[in-house]
Amino acid sequence: MATVRVVLRKKKNKAGRFPIAIRITKDRKSSFLNTGQYIDEKFWDEKNRNVRKSHPNSKVLNNFIVSKVAEANDKVLKSEMKPEYESVAEIRNKILENKGFDFFVVANMHLKNLKNRNKHHQYDTEFGRLKKFKEFLGKDVLPFNKLNVVLLKKFETYLIHSKKLSPRTVVNYHILIRTIYNLAIAESITDRGLYPFGKGKMTIRIPESQKIGFTSDEIQKLENAQDITEAQQKAIHIWLISFYFAGIRVGDVLQLKWTDFNDGRLLYRMNKNSKLVSLKVPEKATEIFNNYKDESESNGLVFPQLRDIDLNNTEEISKRTQSITRNVNRRLKIAAKQLGIKKNISMHIARHSFGNISGDKIPIQMLQKLYRHSSVTTTIRYQANFIHKDADDALDSVINF
Repeated sequence: MATVRVVLRKKKNKAGRFPIAIRITKDRKSSFLNTGQYIDEKFWDEKNRNVRKSHPNSKVLNNFIVSKVAEANDKVLKSEMKPEYESVAEIRNKILENKGFDFFVVANMHLKNLKNRNKHHQYDTEFGRLKKFKEFLGKDVLPFNKLNVVLLKKFETYLIHSKKLSPRTVVNYHILIRTIYNLAIAESITDRGLYPFGKGKMTIRIPESQKIGFTSDEIQKLENAQDITEAQQKAIHIWLISFYFAGIRVGDVLQLKWTDFNDGRLLYRMNKNSKLVSLKVPEKATEIFNNYKDESESNGLVFPQLRDIDLNNTEEISKRTQSITRNVNRRLKIAAKQLGIKKNISMHIARHSFGNISGDKIPIQMLQKLYRHSSVTTTIRYQANFIHKDADDALDSVINF
Protein backbone atom coordinates (compact mmCIF):
# COMPACT_ATOMS: atom_id res chain seq x y z
CA MET A 1 0.00 0.00 0.00
CA ALA A 2 1.39 3.39 -0.99
CA THR A 3 1.59 6.15 1.62
CA VAL A 4 1.57 9.92 1.22
CA ARG A 5 3.31 12.36 3.58
CA VAL A 6 4.36 15.99 3.45
CA VAL A 7 8.06 16.61 4.14
CA LEU A 8 10.58 19.42 4.16
CA ARG A 9 13.39 18.40 1.84
CA LYS A 10 16.97 19.22 2.77
CA LYS A 11 18.12 20.69 -0.53
CA LYS A 12 17.83 24.45 -0.14
CA ASN A 13 17.46 26.92 -2.98
CA LYS A 14 19.66 29.94 -3.71
CA ALA A 15 17.72 32.01 -1.18
CA GLY A 16 18.55 29.48 1.55
CA ARG A 17 14.99 28.20 1.88
CA PHE A 18 13.90 24.55 1.81
CA PRO A 19 11.22 23.01 -0.44
CA ILE A 20 7.98 21.59 0.92
CA ALA A 21 7.30 18.34 -0.94
CA ILE A 22 4.83 15.49 -1.02
CA ARG A 23 6.53 12.12 -0.53
CA ILE A 24 4.88 9.02 -2.00
CA THR A 25 6.24 5.70 -0.73
CA LYS A 26 5.48 2.25 -2.03
CA ASP A 27 7.40 -1.01 -1.61
CA ARG A 28 10.05 0.93 0.35
CA LYS A 29 10.70 3.21 -2.61
CA SER A 30 9.93 6.92 -2.43
CA SER A 31 9.28 9.63 -4.97
CA PHE A 32 8.68 13.32 -4.37
CA LEU A 33 6.30 15.94 -5.73
CA ASN A 34 7.49 19.51 -5.35
CA THR A 35 4.72 21.87 -4.18
CA GLY A 36 6.62 24.93 -5.35
CA GLN A 37 6.65 26.38 -1.82
CA TYR A 38 9.88 27.16 0.07
CA ILE A 39 10.33 28.19 3.71
CA ASP A 40 13.11 28.72 6.25
CA GLU A 41 13.84 25.54 8.19
CA LYS A 42 12.95 27.23 11.49
CA PHE A 43 9.31 27.52 10.36
CA TRP A 44 8.85 23.78 9.78
CA ASP A 45 7.17 21.66 12.45
CA GLU A 46 8.65 18.21 11.87
CA LYS A 47 6.40 16.51 14.43
CA ASN A 48 3.10 17.78 13.04
CA ARG A 49 4.25 17.94 9.42
CA ASN A 50 3.12 21.51 8.85
CA VAL A 51 4.24 25.14 8.92
CA ARG A 52 4.61 26.70 12.34
CA LYS A 53 2.25 29.49 13.38
CA SER A 54 5.22 31.83 13.63
CA HIS A 55 5.35 31.93 9.83
CA PRO A 56 3.39 35.00 8.57
CA ASN A 57 1.49 32.87 6.02
CA SER A 58 1.20 29.66 8.04
CA LYS A 59 -2.57 29.32 7.67
CA VAL A 60 -2.55 29.73 3.91
CA LEU A 61 0.42 27.41 3.49
CA ASN A 62 -1.05 24.70 5.71
CA ASN A 63 -4.37 24.79 3.85
CA PHE A 64 -2.41 24.52 0.63
CA ILE A 65 -0.47 21.52 1.98
CA VAL A 66 -3.66 19.76 3.08
CA SER A 67 -5.14 20.16 -0.39
CA LYS A 68 -1.99 18.81 -2.04
CA VAL A 69 -1.83 15.79 0.26
CA ALA A 70 -5.53 15.08 -0.38
CA GLU A 71 -4.99 15.35 -4.12
CA ALA A 72 -2.04 12.96 -4.00
CA ASN A 73 -3.95 10.52 -1.76
CA ASP A 74 -6.81 10.49 -4.24
CA LYS A 75 -4.48 9.52 -7.09
CA VAL A 76 -2.76 6.88 -4.95
CA LEU A 77 -6.07 5.28 -3.96
CA LYS A 78 -7.26 5.16 -7.56
CA SER A 79 -3.98 3.56 -8.54
CA GLU A 80 -4.24 0.95 -5.77
CA MET A 81 -7.75 0.01 -6.92
CA LYS A 82 -6.52 -0.92 -10.39
CA PRO A 83 -5.81 -4.61 -11.07
CA GLU A 84 -2.48 -3.91 -12.75
CA TYR A 85 0.55 -3.03 -10.61
CA GLU A 86 1.86 0.55 -10.68
CA SER A 87 5.24 1.56 -9.27
CA VAL A 88 5.69 4.67 -7.17
CA ALA A 89 7.30 6.40 -10.14
CA GLU A 90 4.32 5.57 -12.36
CA ILE A 91 1.89 6.90 -9.74
CA ARG A 92 3.88 10.10 -9.42
CA ASN A 93 4.14 10.62 -13.17
CA LYS A 94 0.40 10.29 -13.59
CA ILE A 95 -0.08 13.01 -11.00
CA LEU A 96 2.43 15.21 -12.83
CA GLU A 97 0.79 14.58 -16.20
CA ASN A 98 -2.49 15.81 -14.78
CA LYS A 99 -0.77 18.91 -13.36
CA GLY A 100 0.93 19.83 -16.62
CA PHE A 101 4.52 19.39 -15.42
CA ASP A 102 5.79 18.04 -18.72
CA PHE A 103 9.16 18.43 -20.44
CA PHE A 104 8.32 21.69 -22.20
CA VAL A 105 7.03 23.32 -19.01
CA VAL A 106 10.46 22.69 -17.47
CA ALA A 107 12.11 23.76 -20.74
CA ASN A 108 10.42 27.15 -20.35
CA MET A 109 11.81 27.32 -16.80
CA HIS A 110 15.29 26.67 -18.23
CA LEU A 111 14.88 29.38 -20.89
CA LYS A 112 13.67 31.83 -18.26
CA ASN A 113 16.75 31.07 -16.16
CA LEU A 114 18.97 31.85 -19.16
CA LYS A 115 17.27 35.21 -19.66
CA ASN A 116 17.58 36.05 -15.98
CA ARG A 117 21.32 35.32 -16.21
CA ASN A 118 21.62 37.51 -19.35
CA LYS A 119 22.60 34.51 -21.49
CA HIS A 120 20.73 35.93 -24.47
CA HIS A 121 22.70 34.27 -27.26
CA GLN A 122 22.37 30.87 -25.56
CA TYR A 123 18.65 31.59 -25.04
CA ASP A 124 18.12 32.21 -28.77
CA THR A 125 20.09 29.10 -29.73
CA GLU A 126 18.32 26.76 -27.33
CA PHE A 127 14.90 28.24 -28.08
CA GLY A 128 15.49 27.24 -31.71
CA ARG A 129 16.56 23.73 -30.72
CA LEU A 130 13.46 23.22 -28.62
CA LYS A 131 11.33 24.43 -31.52
CA LYS A 132 12.92 21.74 -33.72
CA PHE A 133 12.22 19.12 -31.02
CA LYS A 134 8.55 20.13 -31.04
CA GLU A 135 8.49 19.87 -34.84
CA PHE A 136 9.84 16.33 -34.58
CA LEU A 137 7.22 15.37 -31.98
CA GLY A 138 4.39 17.11 -33.80
CA LYS A 139 3.18 18.53 -30.48
CA ASP A 140 4.31 20.80 -27.67
CA VAL A 141 3.48 18.46 -24.76
CA LEU A 142 5.76 15.62 -23.61
CA PRO A 143 5.32 13.79 -20.28
CA PHE A 144 8.66 12.80 -18.76
CA ASN A 145 7.74 9.12 -18.70
CA LYS A 146 7.50 9.28 -22.51
CA LEU A 147 10.97 10.82 -22.88
CA ASN A 148 12.98 7.62 -23.20
CA VAL A 149 15.97 6.19 -25.07
CA VAL A 150 13.84 5.03 -28.01
CA LEU A 151 12.46 8.54 -28.53
CA LEU A 152 15.91 10.13 -28.22
CA LYS A 153 17.36 7.72 -30.80
CA LYS A 154 14.55 8.53 -33.23
CA PHE A 155 15.15 12.25 -32.69
CA GLU A 156 18.87 11.75 -33.36
CA THR A 157 18.10 9.99 -36.64
CA TYR A 158 15.67 12.77 -37.58
CA LEU A 159 18.30 15.47 -37.00
CA ILE A 160 21.03 13.67 -38.95
CA HIS A 161 19.04 12.42 -41.94
CA SER A 162 16.12 14.83 -42.24
CA LYS A 163 17.75 18.04 -41.02
CA LYS A 164 21.26 17.15 -42.25
CA LEU A 165 22.90 18.24 -39.01
CA SER A 166 26.42 17.20 -38.07
CA PRO A 167 27.00 14.68 -35.26
CA ARG A 168 28.55 17.46 -33.14
CA THR A 169 25.46 19.64 -33.52
CA VAL A 170 23.20 16.71 -32.67
CA VAL A 171 25.15 16.25 -29.42
CA ASN A 172 24.21 19.82 -28.48
CA TYR A 173 20.51 18.86 -28.73
CA HIS A 174 21.04 15.89 -26.42
CA ILE A 175 22.96 18.04 -23.94
CA LEU A 176 20.08 20.54 -23.87
CA ILE A 177 17.50 17.80 -23.27
CA ARG A 178 19.68 16.33 -20.51
CA THR A 179 20.07 19.75 -18.88
CA ILE A 180 16.29 20.25 -18.80
CA TYR A 181 15.77 16.73 -17.43
CA ASN A 182 18.30 17.40 -14.66
CA LEU A 183 16.47 20.61 -13.82
CA ALA A 184 13.22 18.63 -13.54
CA ILE A 185 14.88 16.19 -11.16
CA ALA A 186 16.35 19.03 -9.08
CA GLU A 187 12.90 20.60 -8.82
CA SER A 188 11.34 17.24 -7.86
CA ILE A 189 9.18 17.30 -10.98
CA THR A 190 10.32 13.92 -12.27
CA ASP A 191 12.03 10.86 -10.89
CA ARG A 192 15.70 9.96 -11.44
CA GLY A 193 14.63 6.36 -11.97
CA LEU A 194 13.23 7.36 -15.36
CA TYR A 195 16.44 9.17 -16.38
CA PRO A 196 17.19 8.15 -20.00
CA PHE A 197 20.87 9.18 -20.00
CA GLY A 198 23.94 7.35 -18.76
CA LYS A 199 25.58 3.94 -18.96
CA GLY A 200 23.39 1.41 -20.68
CA LYS A 201 21.00 4.14 -21.82
CA MET A 202 21.53 7.20 -24.01
CA THR A 203 25.19 8.12 -23.77
CA ILE A 204 26.42 11.52 -24.88
CA ARG A 205 29.84 11.43 -26.52
CA ILE A 206 31.23 14.65 -27.93
CA PRO A 207 32.96 13.78 -31.23
CA GLU A 208 36.46 15.11 -31.72
CA SER A 209 36.45 18.25 -33.83
CA GLN A 210 39.28 19.43 -36.03
CA LYS A 211 40.68 22.77 -34.89
CA ILE A 212 42.85 24.49 -37.46
CA GLY A 213 44.68 27.72 -36.66
CA PHE A 214 46.72 30.09 -38.76
CA THR A 215 50.50 29.96 -38.97
CA SER A 216 52.68 32.98 -38.14
CA ASP A 217 53.20 33.59 -41.89
CA GLU A 218 49.43 33.73 -42.47
CA ILE A 219 48.95 36.11 -39.55
CA GLN A 220 51.70 38.37 -40.93
CA LYS A 221 49.72 38.58 -44.16
CA LEU A 222 46.80 39.94 -42.13
CA GLU A 223 49.06 42.35 -40.24
CA ASN A 224 50.55 43.72 -43.48
CA ALA A 225 47.33 43.74 -45.50
CA GLN A 226 47.11 46.35 -48.25
CA ASP A 227 44.70 47.23 -51.03
CA ILE A 228 41.64 46.21 -49.03
CA THR A 229 38.58 48.23 -48.07
CA GLU A 230 38.33 50.20 -44.84
CA ALA A 231 35.61 47.84 -43.58
CA GLN A 232 37.83 44.83 -44.26
CA GLN A 233 40.75 46.50 -42.48
CA LYS A 234 38.61 47.15 -39.39
CA ALA A 235 37.50 43.52 -39.42
CA ILE A 236 41.14 42.43 -39.50
CA HIS A 237 41.92 44.79 -36.61
CA ILE A 238 39.23 43.16 -34.47
CA TRP A 239 40.57 39.70 -35.37
CA LEU A 240 44.16 40.65 -34.56
CA ILE A 241 43.22 42.16 -31.18
CA SER A 242 41.51 38.89 -30.31
CA PHE A 243 44.65 36.98 -31.33
CA TYR A 244 47.07 39.31 -29.50
CA PHE A 245 45.18 38.74 -26.26
CA ALA A 246 45.22 34.91 -26.49
CA GLY A 247 41.92 34.62 -28.35
CA ILE A 248 39.52 36.71 -26.26
CA ARG A 249 35.99 36.42 -27.58
CA VAL A 250 34.56 38.87 -30.07
CA GLY A 251 31.95 40.10 -27.59
CA ASP A 252 34.71 41.06 -25.17
CA VAL A 253 36.74 42.76 -27.94
CA LEU A 254 33.79 44.88 -29.02
CA GLN A 255 33.13 45.99 -25.43
CA LEU A 256 36.70 46.97 -24.59
CA LYS A 257 36.84 50.44 -23.05
CA TRP A 258 39.74 52.84 -22.78
CA THR A 259 39.31 52.66 -19.03
CA ASP A 260 40.16 48.93 -19.20
CA PHE A 261 43.79 49.86 -19.91
CA ASN A 262 46.13 50.92 -17.12
CA ASP A 263 49.92 50.98 -16.91
CA GLY A 264 50.34 49.04 -20.12
CA ARG A 265 47.93 46.28 -19.08
CA LEU A 266 44.43 45.22 -20.09
CA LEU A 267 42.22 44.75 -17.02
CA TYR A 268 38.66 43.64 -17.67
CA ARG A 269 36.01 41.13 -16.63
CA MET A 270 35.04 38.49 -19.18
CA ASN A 271 31.38 38.42 -20.17
CA LYS A 272 31.21 34.62 -20.51
CA ASN A 273 32.20 33.65 -16.98
CA SER A 274 32.85 36.96 -15.18
CA LYS A 275 36.52 36.12 -14.66
CA LEU A 276 38.94 38.98 -14.12
CA VAL A 277 41.63 39.22 -16.79
CA SER A 278 44.97 41.02 -16.59
CA LEU A 279 47.16 40.90 -19.69
CA LYS A 280 50.10 42.92 -20.97
CA VAL A 281 49.23 45.11 -23.96
CA PRO A 282 51.54 44.11 -26.84
CA GLU A 283 53.03 46.90 -28.97
CA LYS A 284 51.20 45.49 -32.00
CA ALA A 285 47.89 45.94 -30.18
CA THR A 286 48.78 49.50 -29.19
CA GLU A 287 49.42 50.36 -32.86
CA ILE A 288 45.92 49.17 -33.75
CA PHE A 289 44.29 50.98 -30.80
CA ASN A 290 45.91 54.25 -31.92
CA ASN A 291 43.77 54.11 -35.07
CA TYR A 292 40.58 54.37 -33.00
CA LYS A 293 41.28 57.06 -30.40
CA ASP A 294 39.45 59.69 -32.43
CA GLU A 295 36.48 57.40 -33.26
CA SER A 296 35.52 56.12 -29.83
CA GLU A 297 33.75 59.06 -28.24
CA SER A 298 30.54 57.06 -27.70
CA ASN A 299 30.36 55.11 -24.44
CA GLY A 300 34.14 55.18 -24.05
CA LEU A 301 34.47 52.06 -26.23
CA VAL A 302 37.68 51.37 -28.15
CA PHE A 303 35.86 50.03 -31.20
CA PRO A 304 32.84 51.96 -32.53
CA GLN A 305 30.57 49.07 -33.59
CA LEU A 306 28.44 49.21 -30.42
CA ARG A 307 28.08 52.98 -30.40
CA ASP A 308 24.67 54.34 -29.38
CA ILE A 309 23.88 51.12 -27.49
CA ASP A 310 22.88 51.10 -23.84
CA LEU A 311 25.68 48.98 -22.36
CA ASN A 312 23.36 47.94 -19.54
CA ASN A 313 20.94 46.36 -22.02
CA THR A 314 22.53 42.92 -22.24
CA GLU A 315 19.89 41.54 -24.58
CA GLU A 316 20.40 44.30 -27.14
CA ILE A 317 24.19 43.96 -26.88
CA SER A 318 23.92 40.20 -27.50
CA LYS A 319 21.79 40.67 -30.62
CA ARG A 320 24.02 43.43 -32.00
CA THR A 321 27.16 41.41 -31.29
CA GLN A 322 25.79 38.46 -33.27
CA SER A 323 24.99 40.73 -36.21
CA ILE A 324 28.39 42.46 -36.07
CA THR A 325 30.18 39.09 -35.87
CA ARG A 326 28.46 37.89 -39.02
CA ASN A 327 29.51 41.04 -40.88
CA VAL A 328 33.07 40.85 -39.55
CA ASN A 329 33.40 37.18 -40.58
CA ARG A 330 32.10 37.98 -44.07
CA ARG A 331 34.64 40.77 -44.52
CA LEU A 332 37.43 38.62 -43.12
CA LYS A 333 36.74 35.92 -45.71
CA ILE A 334 36.87 38.42 -48.58
CA ALA A 335 40.10 39.99 -47.30
CA ALA A 336 41.77 36.61 -46.64
CA LYS A 337 40.99 35.46 -50.17
CA GLN A 338 42.57 38.62 -51.59
CA LEU A 339 45.65 38.05 -49.41
CA GLY A 340 46.09 34.50 -50.65
CA ILE A 341 45.07 32.80 -47.40
CA LYS A 342 43.36 29.53 -48.30
CA LYS A 343 42.25 28.46 -44.81
CA ASN A 344 38.78 29.33 -43.58
CA ILE A 345 38.76 32.41 -41.36
CA SER A 346 36.37 33.59 -38.68
CA MET A 347 36.65 35.36 -35.35
CA HIS A 348 36.89 32.05 -33.52
CA ILE A 349 39.95 31.06 -35.60
CA ALA A 350 41.90 33.77 -33.73
CA ARG A 351 41.75 31.60 -30.61
CA HIS A 352 42.76 28.49 -32.57
CA SER A 353 45.63 30.42 -34.13
CA PHE A 354 47.03 31.36 -30.74
CA GLY A 355 46.86 27.70 -29.75
CA ASN A 356 48.49 26.62 -33.02
CA ILE A 357 51.46 28.97 -32.70
CA SER A 358 51.95 28.43 -28.98
CA GLY A 359 52.00 24.65 -29.57
CA ASP A 360 54.11 23.11 -26.82
CA LYS A 361 56.28 26.22 -26.33
CA ILE A 362 54.36 27.54 -23.31
CA PRO A 363 53.82 25.59 -20.04
CA ILE A 364 50.31 24.23 -19.84
CA GLN A 365 49.60 26.09 -16.56
CA MET A 366 50.46 29.40 -18.24
CA LEU A 367 48.24 28.55 -21.20
CA GLN A 368 45.42 27.79 -18.78
CA LYS A 369 45.84 31.30 -17.38
CA LEU A 370 45.97 32.92 -20.82
CA TYR A 371 42.93 30.99 -22.05
CA ARG A 372 41.02 31.72 -18.80
CA HIS A 373 40.09 28.03 -18.45
CA SER A 374 38.70 26.91 -15.09
CA SER A 375 40.38 23.51 -15.35
CA VAL A 376 43.84 22.62 -16.65
CA THR A 377 42.21 19.47 -18.10
CA THR A 378 40.25 21.72 -20.47
CA THR A 379 43.50 23.39 -21.54
CA ILE A 380 45.25 20.05 -22.13
CA ARG A 381 42.34 18.79 -24.20
CA TYR A 382 42.16 22.04 -26.20
CA GLN A 383 45.90 22.30 -26.80
CA ALA A 384 46.15 18.66 -27.91
CA ASN A 385 44.67 19.83 -31.23
CA PHE A 386 47.83 21.82 -31.95
CA ILE A 387 50.70 19.77 -30.49
CA HIS A 388 52.06 17.41 -33.15
CA LYS A 389 55.84 17.39 -32.60
CA ASP A 390 56.07 14.15 -30.59
CA ALA A 391 53.83 12.28 -33.02
CA ASP A 392 55.75 13.68 -36.01
CA ASP A 393 59.13 12.69 -34.50
CA ALA A 394 57.81 9.21 -33.73
CA LEU A 395 56.62 8.79 -37.31
CA ASP A 396 59.93 10.03 -38.72
CA SER A 397 61.89 7.65 -36.48
CA VAL A 398 60.15 4.70 -38.14
CA ILE A 399 59.99 5.66 -41.82
CA ASN A 400 63.24 7.64 -42.25
CA PHE A 401 65.64 4.74 -42.71
